[in-house]
Amino acid sequence: MISLNHMEPEEREMLKKTLELSQENNKMLHSIRRGMFWGRVMKIVYWIIIIGAAIGIYYYITPYLDSAVNAYGNVKGDLKSFGDLFRLNK
Repeated sequence: MISLNHMEPEEREMLKKTLELSQENNKMLHSIRRGMFWGRVMKIVYWIIIIGAAIGIYYYITPYLDSAVNAYGNVKGDLKSFGDLFRLNK
């Protein structure tokens, strides 16, 4: 172990600066990790909202789509029977 009593003043100053830099780096690293964690949480919440909204819209629109498809089927059937009337007359 290095004794601080037998160090030169320059060495002691360098050691103090190194300690300060390592403590500052540790704070920055914790800040970056915290930011990454909250970024992941927000991305998960974002996708839950997007997927939930899509599912909600699907369930909300389904009855309207079903009625539109049924109406299209009815019109298609009516047009077919109308066309069949002209074929029968020939």
